[in-house]
Amino acid sequence: MKNRHSKSIRFVKTRSYISRFQLLLGLLLLAGSLSSCTPEIRIGKMSLDYQEGPLALQNKDFRLGWQILASGNSVVQEAYELEFYRWEASQKSLLWSSGKVTENNSQQVLYEGPELQARQKYAWRVRIWDQQGRTTAWSKQQVFWIKPEEAWLDAQWIGAISRADSKLPEGRQYEGNLVNRDPESKALWAATDPLSKQSLYLRRALNLGKPIEEALVYISGLGHYELSLNGQKVGDSEFAPLWTDYDKTVYYNVYDVKDLLKKGENVAGVLLGNGFFNVQGGRYRKLLVSFGPPTLFFKLFVRYTDGSTGEWISDQNWKYDFSPITFNCIYGGEDYDANLEQTGWDKPGFDDSNWRSVVVQEAPKGALLPQTANPVKIMNRYPVKSMQRLAMPPARNRNSGEAQAEKGDTVWVYVLDMAQNLSGYPEIKVKGRKGDKVKLTLGESLNDRGLVSQSQSGGPHYYEYTLKGAGEEYWRPRFSYYGFRYIQVEGAVMRGGENPDNLPVINEINSCFVHNSAENIGHFESSNTIFNNAHKLVNMAVRSNMQSVFTDCPHREKLGWLEQVQLCGQGLMYNYDLSRLFPKVMRDMADEQYPNGLVPTTSPMYVEFSELWNDSPEWGSTSVILPFLYYWRYGDDRLIREYYPVMKKYVDYLESRSDNHIVMHGLGDWYDYGDFKSGFSRNTPVPLVGTAHLYLDIQLLIRAATMLGIRGDIDYYTQLGNEVNKAFHERFFRADSCIYGTGSQTSYALPLFLDMVEPQYRQRVLDRLVADIEAHGNRLTTGEVGNRYMFQVLARNGLNELMYKMHNHEETPGYGFQVKFGATTLTEQWDPRQGASWNHFMLGSIDEWFFRSLGGIQFDHEQAPGAQHLIIKPEVVGDLTRVKCRTQNLYGTIGVEWELDEDKQFAMKVEIPTNCDAKVFLPGEDMPELIQSGKHQFIKQLP
Repeated sequence: MKNRHSKSIRFVKTRSYISRFQLLLGLLLLAGSLSSCTPEIRIGKMSLDYQEGPLALQNKDFRLGWQILASGNSVVQEAYELEFYRWEASQKSLLWSSGKVTENNSQQVLYEGPELQARQKYAWRVRIWDQQGRTTAWSKQQVFWIKPEEAWLDAQWIGAISRADSKLPEGRQYEGNLVNRDPESKALWAATDPLSKQSLYLRRALNLGKPIEEALVYISGLGHYELSLNGQKVGDSEFAPLWTDYDKTVYYNVYDVKDLLKKGENVAGVLLGNGFFNVQGGRYRKLLVSFGPPTLFFKLFVRYTDGSTGEWISDQNWKYDFSPITFNCIYGGEDYDANLEQTGWDKPGFDDSNWRSVVVQEAPKGALLPQTANPVKIMNRYPVKSMQRLAMPPARNRNSGEAQAEKGDTVWVYVLDMAQNLSGYPEIKVKGRKGDKVKLTLGESLNDRGLVSQSQSGGPHYYEYTLKGAGEEYWRPRFSYYGFRYIQVEGAVMRGGENPDNLPVINEINSCFVHNSAENIGHFESSNTIFNNAHKLVNMAVRSNMQSVFTDCPHREKLGWLEQVQLCGQGLMYNYDLSRLFPKVMRDMADEQYPNGLVPTTSPMYVEFSELWNDSPEWGSTSVILPFLYYWRYGDDRLIREYYPVMKKYVDYLESRSDNHIVMHGLGDWYDYGDFKSGFSRNTPVPLVGTAHLYLDIQLLIRAATMLGIRGDIDYYTQLGNEVNKAFHERFFRADSCIYGTGSQTSYALPLFLDMVEPQYRQRVLDRLVADIEAHGNRLTTGEVGNRYMFQVLARNGLNELMYKMHNHEETPGYGFQVKFGATTLTEQWDPRQGASWNHFMLGSIDEWFFRSLGGIQFDHEQAPGAQHLIIKPEVVGDLTRVKCRTQNLYGTIGVEWELDEDKQFAMKVEIPTNCDAKVFLPGEDMPELIQSGKHQFIKQLP
């Protein structure tokens, strides 16, 4: 790396005046910087395949990474040294040393030592040298385990009933509305054995005869489980393991449980629920599907202090009984009867003589793999903001499954506003009489009476808790969640409320915000409140839908619709560390790919929709686009290498379905905007959108083939890309008028973004796009597909002022209208009053503009993937006077903060992670300044 700087403030020469005071201040600060002591450098966060201390690391092709923390600027790694140690019976021995390796890369480093052995404990550490020859101290040692070999995972799958005896229907054709209209399907599901959907307690005594050195548990409970040892919950995950297509992949989790075990008798207790493994309905359900009745896989490995080992597995020696969870459905909610609790059931000394012996079940068909993606957790809690006590008339038309009020009675309920729409469930502290029932109905909207409505989010969904009458009782659901802002309380009063009927009293209630625990690394704020609130709307919707997969909504469907991942992918990665979750999304798509190459619109595919909904290029193309989003941001090419056959097969499928290279099918620019009900693309021809995505996929496949050195594929797909481009223009472009398709905004944005437009026409086509936007009052008409491409076409062609006008208002279509309406998460439609979900992030591609253009943080992946080389190029637009933006790459924190004062003086602070560099473009400048890591300041007088 060259052009290293030690000064901390840049004064940019311009024709504008800079005061003597400013110049003097800068010189003083510069002198202070130059005279400062030598910067301290040390090793920070370390990772193996993006995990800190993994307990089941693959033993081949894993990647090492470390961050470097420096107290000063311009620190660059010139060399590193690695040491790996093997742990055996509390003793460690040096396994391998890399020696001093001259290399400035501190991420995506390959391990080149002896092969690591399965189920073995290791540790590693690192030190580095900087460009001046200074070395850090050795890092702390990070301990990790290699995953076990497949044959060692010999535990049996156990439960209460076998698949054959459960009479569960096979197949994925049972979409909820279709089942309602099909008596034969309804009869099939009605005939299933009730035991097949019960939530179970399972337990086993574990006798450990010696002091323990280390202990690991390998567990998978399907659909979901909660594990306890000696009465203490293991881990802090919710809805574990993550959802998959269980016929293809099943995840297990690994926990270090040494501190939860003791010499002598121990007890493992497991609570099992249905999840997506076994959706049988009973209330609301989007679909019905079952891979089998609830089932458990368990293996405990213990190494004693004397070096000997012991193992315990799930087998016929376990027992089960019914848990207090009397109903659980991922779609419909959960009921809990505290009177069915069995105190101490998961502790030593409990009498389980009346429990039943488990049944050894058929193992799920999917490959059993360690879960490496981030778990789902309770990430936040929200208290009650306001409440109302309302009468619910008995004549109200209530959905089946809800208790009916007696004729003539008026039921009084509390409607609680938690002030934030989110994904999760409530938790309560309640006191009342034995047998009293409290019912909690959740929703994101209210009806005209002020009661909770589920009309647009899927219902009935509710939770019912039956008290045991033992003082204050705490409860929350375990195996169901919903999208909601409001909680309707029935059968209880809130603390301090009138209580003539001596109903249970809720002393405390909170909303638990439950979502994937991928680290939040992004921050955006500005002087524009509309933009700030839009960023919050988008991110609260993203978090609500970032679960085991990226769902469309957290209530009505909860399915992994794919298009939003690629369309909002850049914004997602500015805000979250997805280095572990994106590979899981990619595997889901590969698992669902049809033999003919089709990648369906949802993954995992729990229901096979009709062809119209199941096959759309903009959705399936995520299987080609995502590996490159991942590669560009993290510098990791393994998704491209592993899934190249999937990518190629999908491109071939799209081409096979085309008509002379024109893709005729799909959903097109879904939810485009106009004077019509949103849904199927109206403004832009579906074939134009589909064919553009075929072209995009081909270009990415050529890049992949080039990386892999597959000469034949490079030649074939280059020719195919040319033919698709030619067919596209013959079908959709009129050269005399420079009009694409229908002349809609999406019709212009796609070919412009994909660089399909010939140079002699490019400016006129861009002018056509701008003219259409202005003709619509600087408003968009694009749908969720066109949004991202149009936003970026405008931004990358210097039209950020137009972007500002398009979004800086409180009308529809626009983010400002949603904020004015009172939304707290991004909604499915620009106008929430039109119905549909109020918790969707599919329209959230604006966040990419906030970070990339207003904050100016860009990644120079053309120079090298992995975000080590940055571009800082902020845009000063409209009446913006301040932007503060922060994100992270694998190397550390990237920050930009700029202000524009009344005299048009632009001041900017930039933070670059150690071992990275950046090209900084100030407003109006064409030539960048190259800076190295550290904190820098820039001042420029604008005209």
